[in-house]
Amino acid sequence: MRAKTDSATKFSSAMPWRGASMLDLLEAKSRAGKVRPFLRLAAGYWTGTARLRAWLLAMSVLAMIIANLATALAVNRWNKLFFDAIEQKQTRSFILAIFLILMLAALSAAFSAGLLHARMRLQVRWRQWLTQTLIGRWLADRRFYQLTIVSTAADNPEARIAEDTRLAIELLVDLSLGILNAILAAVSFVSVLWVVGGPQVVAGYSIPGHMVFACAIYSALTTFCMLGLGRPLIRRVEAKAAAEAQLRYELTRIKDNAETIALSGGDAEERERLEVKLSDAVHRWFGVIAWQRRMMWVNGANLVLAPVIPLLLGAPKYLSGDMSLGSLVQAATAFLQVQLALNWLADNAPRLADWFASSHRVTQLSDALDRLEASFGQFDPVGAIRLASSPDDRVHFRRLTISLHDGALSLADGDAVILPREKVLITGEPGDARGALIHAMAGLWPWGSGEILTPQGKSLAFMPQRPYLPLGTLRAALKYPRTDRDIADESARDMLTRCGLEHLIPDIDADRHWAGVLSDSEQQRLAFARVLIHRPDILIMDRPTSAMDELSQFKMMELIRDLLPDTMVIHAAHRSGLERFHDRKIRLVRKGPATSPGTTTSDGSPGRGLANRPAASALGQTGH
Repeated sequence: MRAKTDSATKFSSAMPWRGASMLDLLEAKSRAGKVRPFLRLAAGYWTGTARLRAWLLAMSVLAMIIANLATALAVNRWNKLFFDAIEQKQTRSFILAIFLILMLAALSAAFSAGLLHARMRLQVRWRQWLTQTLIGRWLADRRFYQLTIVSTAADNPEARIAEDTRLAIELLVDLSLGILNAILAAVSFVSVLWVVGGPQVVAGYSIPGHMVFACAIYSALTTFCMLGLGRPLIRRVEAKAAAEAQLRYELTRIKDNAETIALSGGDAEERERLEVKLSDAVHRWFGVIAWQRRMMWVNGANLVLAPVIPLLLGAPKYLSGDMSLGSLVQAATAFLQVQLALNWLADNAPRLADWFASSHRVTQLSDALDRLEASFGQFDPVGAIRLASSPDDRVHFRRLTISLHDGALSLADGDAVILPREKVLITGEPGDARGALIHAMAGLWPWGSGEILTPQGKSLAFMPQRPYLPLGTLRAALKYPRTDRDIADESARDMLTRCGLEHLIPDIDADRHWAGVLSDSEQQRLAFARVLIHRPDILIMDRPTSAMDELSQFKMMELIRDLLPDTMVIHAAHRSGLERFHDRKIRLVRKGPATSPGTTTSDGSPGRGLANRPAASALGQTGH
């Protein structure tokens, strides 16, 4: 009877249940303040540089929706022709109806394929734009590192960018088009139902368009039943998504720290921790399943009653001869279309809950980036540490103060200047975060005040305590980050040999996960080989020999002194024996306790402090 005329369900959920709690929609209304920021963020796609493509895709989708709706109206009209031909035994009309439905089927297939293509292209392009926007903000000015320091509700930013952004955009497009399609279908088929259903005489009174009113009452009753049986879903979906993200994070953490966990024998503890996280995710899934089970009671009854009610309403007129069989079937299909349109919001509440949860997680990440930027001047009346170009070929530290979780650091001698070719060792009291100065120079630690001026046009290289080895060959690791530069085989072999890595020469072009193959000491020596090949004008080092024995440290620092005599070196460390490789020291001293820099909670208030964050506490430890 429906003959594929359910245009109002084109965008409904593909899940096996239908129907949802209106209480969730009421709860969603209270969360509107959290949805608006996401809509403002996503709206940039329609006003930015990609707006022409966006609007062309939107017009294509709208055209396909209207074409599909026109086809559905034609199929509804075809029902009358076909069933009247059967009732009246008109063979010619019956054969004509067969040809017509084949033509309508071809048109419906073409329009459905066009709609699918245009809709999915719109989703992919919109998601691409939003993902690129978030990635740009996340990577800008080392925000991706700073987010690991501050206290924020936006945990697992990689999952929010990759997964939640996709879900938020896909569901936003589906739901928006679903609402539009439901409105158009309701308006179109209400007129059909009003005319075809005609008036109905009840107790001597004629009720015009009685099927329209019956459809509205039936939709209200089903919605009321859903309201009575439903329980809040959005919070449950959010909790489920957070549990799933936390489980993925724990698995990734174990993979990234596999060697340390294996050597320390932490297998059992990690297994227990994973079981707790998995149990939490399963428990939250059960909450969602229980909600869906309750809604199936209403949904199951509705699936049976919805097609029957319009037949029961039209049966008296058909039996009395006032309505033909074709008109009865046409009115019944129109009734179903209107009922589906009126119930669209309730039918799609599960998907609305998913969208609210995903969009909220994306908004949390955007808000965290906003609060991060706002926090730079929050803990110092002057503002953030300013990085600028030096007026000469020297490095200048002016009125520098670095805010930490348990105080602040400044230079013992006030302002400082480092000359070209000079080798300077940064020292401080045990426990002082001398590495914070290196992070401030790199733009990773903006909390504090003062200026750091570096020469313009000079090549600059950083050597962190834990070097980064990109995926690929060992030669690519030596070239990083200047991947466009060619390295002569002779130079690469020479530097690997000097750094005690001659055993790696046969595998220099082997594509491996070198960060997992090499030991910590080998990785640090590879970083020295990389620097000796690039020969930067300024070399800034943060405990680059912490994993080496004293002999290896001596050899590496000797190479820096002998092979890079023209390079300015700024080295933060405290191990003994390093003084001989430097011209002088710059000492960091404490100024006293201060508020935790950069620590803000999800509401923007100061957090508990950097000491509670792993990355932050690492900055507060002395190197080895």
